[in-house]
Amino acid sequence: MTKQYVIPIFVPHLGCPNDCVFCNQTKISGQKTNVTKEDVEKTIKYYLEHIKEPDRNIEVAFFGGSFTGIEEDVQNELLGAAYKFIEEGKVDSIRISTRPDYINKEILKRLKKYKVKTIELGVQSANDYILQKSARGHTFEDVKKASKLIRRYRFRLGHQMMVGLPDSTKIDEINTAKALIKLKPKMVRIYPVLVVKGTKLEKDYEEGKYKPLTVVQAVEVCKELVRMFDNRKIDVIRVGLQNTDEINSPEFDNSEVVAGPFHPAFRQLVESSMWYDAIVEKIKRLNVKVREVLVEVNAQDLNNVIGHKKENVIKLKETYDVDLIVKQNNDIKQGKSKIEVVKTYSDFKEE
Repeated sequence: MTKQYVIPIFVPHLGCPNDCVFCNQTKISGQKTNVTKEDVEKTIKYYLEHIKEPDRNIEVAFFGGSFTGIEEDVQNELLGAAYKFIEEGKVDSIRISTRPDYINKEILKRLKKYKVKTIELGVQSANDYILQKSARGHTFEDVKKASKLIRRYRFRLGHQMMVGLPDSTKIDEINTAKALIKLKPKMVRIYPVLVVKGTKLEKDYEEGKYKPLTVVQAVEVCKELVRMFDNRKIDVIRVGLQNTDEINSPEFDNSEVVAGPFHPAFRQLVESSMWYDAIVEKIKRLNVKVREVLVEVNAQDLNNVIGHKKENVIKLKETYDVDLIVKQNNDIKQGKSKIEVVKTYSDFKEE
C-alpha cells in the first residue's frame, strides 16, 4: 500500500490583503519570517532524508497566507524550488492554500505548469454577514466561482471552514457544510475558532463582545459536520488546529491561545463522541436491558471507541449502567463495528 506523505511549508500571511478578526498566521504556524526558495529546498531535502518507504507518494504543501496573492515572481520562485524535486522524481505533487477571491484562469494555468495538484480554499462560512463580521474581505459567491473554476481545471478541490465565528450559530455552520457539499470538494478541514493573541478577536473577547465555544459545544457541532461530509464521501483531513508550542492550552505560559475550545486531541474527542452515539443507538435498538456489551472494531478505531481517557467507557457506565468491552477485529472495516450483548439484566439477576 502506498504511503502518503506531506512536506509542510508555511508562508504566514504572505498574500493576505487584510487581517481576519481571528487570524495571526505567525502565531498559528509558528513561522516568524518569510520563506525563500532556499528555505523550500532545505525543508524538502530534510524530509526526504527521513522518508524511507520505497512505495510512497509525497506532496509539498504550502500552508498559511494566501499563496496566489503573493507577488508572482515570489510564487514562481517558491513553486520552482518545489517543482525541481518533481522533475527529479523525488516528489509527486504540490498543494497550496489560498483565498477564493485570488483565483482566476490565468492563475490556474500558471499553477498547472508547476504540477500543483490540490488547491484548498479558505471558505470559513457560507453566510456573507458572518464573513463580513470576520473581516474576510470576500463573499460566498467568490467561493462558488473559485470552486467551480478549480474543478473545471481539474485540480483537487479542498475547503476549510470554521465553527464559532462571531455571530455564527450551529445552524449557520450546518448550512455552510451543506453549501460546501454542493460544490463537491474532495477534502475538507474544520477549525473551531480559538482566540489568539494579537488578533481583533482577542480585543473583542476581553471587552465581552465575543464569547468562544466551549470544548463540549465545539465537539457537538463538529461531529454533526463530520457526519455530513462522511455521508457524501468527502474526506475530512483535519478537525481542530494542530497542537504546537504556540497553539496550546491557555493554561501554559508559552501558549498564544487566550481562550476557546482548544484540546490537544480534539479530533479524537469528536470521533469518540460519534462512536458513543452509534453504540448507544445500537443498544437502544436491541430492546433489552443491557448490562454488558462487546463491541468489535478495526484496530484503527479502537482508541476512539474507548474514548479519550476512557471517556466512553465511563460515560456508558454512569449514564446507562452498561459495561463496555472493546475488542480488536481487523476483519471488520475501519468505521464499522460488530456489537454483541454479553449480559442482560435478566442474566445478572439469575447470577
